Amino acid sequence: MSKSPEQRYFSVIGNPIQHSKSPAIHAMFGEQTGVDLCYVAIESQPEDFVATIADFQRAGGQGMNVTVPFKEHAWRLADEHSERARHARAVNTLKLEGNRIYGDNTDGVGLVADLENNLGRNLADAKVLLLGAGGAVRGVIAPLLDAGVRSLTLANRTSQKAVALAASFRSLGDIGGGGYSDLPDTAFDIIINGTAASLSGDVPPVPTSVFGDQTLAYDMMYGDRPTVFMEWASASGAASVSDGLGMLVEQAAESFFVWNGVRPETRPVIQTLRRSRG
Repeated sequence: MSKSPEQRYFSVIGNPIQHSKSPAIHAMFGEQTGVDLCYVAIESQPEDFVATIADFQRAGGQGMNVTVPFKEHAWRLADEHSERARHARAVNTLKLEGNRIYGDNTDGVGLVADLENNLGRNLADAKVLLLGAGGAVRGVIAPLLDAGVRSLTLANRTSQKAVALAASFRSLGDIGGGGYSDLPDTAFDIIINGTAASLSGDVPPVPTSVFGDQTLAYDMMYGDRPTVFMEWASASGAASVSDGLGMLVEQAAESFFVWNGVRPETRPVIQTLRRSRG
């Protein structure tokens, strides 16, 4: 795809990347806000990541979204980091300014916006269970605590990893961690699946007692049909379920704001994407 001299030039980088909805999302944001942009998807091998970023920057690129498996690569590459990126130690948004690279992480603010604004869940005083202890989870812990949750429990297959991760955020709020078998025999208000288990048709081995008649079960993954986690949670007693499509659009809107200084409306974009997948 070519761009005209007056266009702003952005991209998403990942591997694989063919499935990415980011070009369509940012095209809709551009039309909505009047920002003339060219947004492309770039696939890179891990060993080529730094060179690919440099090539894009030399070509006039002004910003990049970063997805699997490069968020920690982007953290190391950035010359400067936002506070939320420093908490996450992972970057999903690069702002290219001359020869310098600014790294940000918009995943957490995207999740909070989806939960509160689109799904109508009040996070203040909510009891939240977060499954997993990888990069996706690390990126959303601080924003969830900042939103005022009553408590945040991390559960992971390797309990020590969840314990260590929770300890690193303890100064920000009430957070604890452990293994799946350590979970209390009580229901949570919100359960967020931050693992990639849905991609392999699996679910985290949590007891069904964590689901109650007020529980929202939320999967950060998304697809053309409900995820395995969503189906299992619903069958296990969750009051409602959602995938992560809204989070995808909300984090993209925050990236768009970082680059362009204007915040697009997300709801019509989410509605368009949900209609398009039937």
